[in-house]
Amino acid sequence: MKKTLLTLAILSVSLFAEFKSIDVPEFEKMKKDGVLVIDIRTAPEWKETGIIEGAKKITFFSERGQALIADWFFELGHLIKDKKTPFIIYCAHASRSKSLGEGLDSLGFEHVYELKGGIVNGWIKAGKKTVKE
Repeated sequence: MKKTLLTLAILSVSLFAEFKSIDVPEFEKMKKDGVLVIDIRTAPEWKETGIIEGAKKITFFSERGQALIADWFFELGHLIKDKKTPFIIYCAHASRSKSLGEGLDSLGFEHVYELKGGIVNGWIKAGKKTVKE
């Protein structure tokens, strides 16, 4: 009985979830419409490839791959005041952003998007520019 209830709870969350991958054109449209963009990579990655102009930098995983949960949510809280606010996350290749997005979705964030392919296989591969700071 407990397993059935747990399965139903998980399914009900995923049925109403809005975490999804978006391609570069959709990303650009949402960004132009004012949707917040967050780069979750590490400082060395920002230095190496630059960032998408206007993106906020909030590292989620340390260089050793450890989740920086408390720090990340503290910073996110300064940018997102409501779990209904849409925002886009991206990393290098979309593996970390996909994991984080699924976690945020399970925590009740209703409109989380991630850049398909990340900054490397999505943005840069599409011929888009980055900015270095």
